[in-house]
Amino acid sequence: MPRTQRLIIDDQSTVYHVMSRTALDGFPLGDIEKDFMLDLIRRYAALYLVEILGFCLMGNHFHILVRVLPEHKFTDEDILKRYVDFYGDERIFTDGLIPSLREKLSSLSEFMREIKVGFARFYNRRHNRRGYFWGDRFKSVIVENGETLINCLAYIDLNPLRAGLVERPEQYRWNSLGYHIQSNNQDTFLSTDFGLKEFNIQSKTERIRRYRRYVYEAGSLNQPEKGNVKVIEDRVLDKERKKGFELSRSDRFRYRTRYFTDSGIIGSKEFVSNHYRRLKDLFMSKHEKIPRPVAGLEGMYSLKRLSESV
Repeated sequence: MPRTQRLIIDDQSTVYHVMSRTALDGFPLGDIEKDFMLDLIRRYAALYLVEILGFCLMGNHFHILVRVLPEHKFTDEDILKRYVDFYGDERIFTDGLIPSLREKLSSLSEFMREIKVGFARFYNRRHNRRGYFWGDRFKSVIVENGETLINCLAYIDLNPLRAGLVERPEQYRWNSLGYHIQSNNQDTFLSTDFGLKEFNIQSKTERIRRYRRYVYEAGSLNQPEKGNVKVIEDRVLDKERKKGFELSRSDRFRYRTRYFTDSGIIGSKEFVSNHYRRLKDLFMSKHEKIPRPVAGLEGMYSLKRLSESV
């Protein structure tokens, strides 16, 4: 089956949730590996025309929430400065290189390739091995700004909590909330947008406070399972009876997290429809696709490629 083309918006700022898994068994990313990968993301984010909104590095996969900026918003001087800051003055630079650099530095695929190839080389050298490190190509989902973005960012930051690695999401060193809290966003590497600028919340401190509160509310029911046998305990059943089996916002968040990884486009109905119309030629199926509401998350719609790869 031919590989499906990736959904990419070239001429405007676009947020993508990207994910990639290793091809190795177990959890090959230890502390040293995660530190190296974080440094790679930080370095290449300074070179490429991107804004990192969030990330999480786990033992066998990683997530990045990234806004890719269109190259026409940058002058030739901007491009040259990024190039020289990254490579230094020793690399020869000619004016004829500008057009190809613009194309390269505004490419999500090139940004991810640099990170994945750079890490695979490091890992293979460190562990004296050869061969593939990563599994299939990375997955990507186009994410709308605002409420959809904050839901997706919370999903990413809650990964270590869901895996039972920490009790609080900011205790984890290799996710965006932990980076904000533990390092005070060293080098201003991460955006402090949190999807809250759309709601006219201008104070950085207030945005962090509100985002942290949201993450805690969204993750309040995501407790690690105990034991191998999963049953509904009496106390859980009693609690559901008392609230009439209605789902809270935290419940709805937990049960809908798959949409943040398996969709092609996610956001409001208008957002999904508009982007589908622009990108419909990239879909292998020629049947018209209709945005489907994400049950339990009011106003949020998804466009999924079903069995097709994203």
